[in-house]
Amino acid sequence: MAAPFGKLGFLYVGTTNISRDLEYYVNVLGAEKLWHYREFGAQVAALRLCEGPFYLLADHRKAPSILPLFEVPDVRASAKALKARGWKPEGRSFEIPPGPCYVFKDPSGNELGIFENVRPGVMREFAEDPRDA
Repeated sequence: MAAPFGKLGFLYVGTTNISRDLEYYVNVLGAEKLWHYREFGAQVAALRLCEGPFYLLADHRKAPSILPLFEVPDVRASAKALKARGWKPEGRSFEIPPGPCYVFKDPSGNELGIFENVRPGVMREFAEDPRDA
């Protein structure tokens, strides 16, 4: 049986002090800082911590928390199929830089998300933007 979601795209991690946490991840753990933005009253930084998904520190997410975002080929079709099996999203779909996204909770309250990557490479392109903090 195939896995229901394509791949783990991002780990979205809450922080109470993004500068302190960035210093820890880069200087202590040896992560590569890809970019760091301050936009719309929030700060988000992307780190390369492993061969897997980007590790996104976000000060607008509650800490401690980790929101895994899974890439699916068609988020609308995935949502429709999941709803037919009793799935309920936490509100309407919304946009993240790569494309449309839904967040939902498992029965224990853990948050997960699915998204469609309609803008491939956009997360890497942020590293080339002069607004990088």
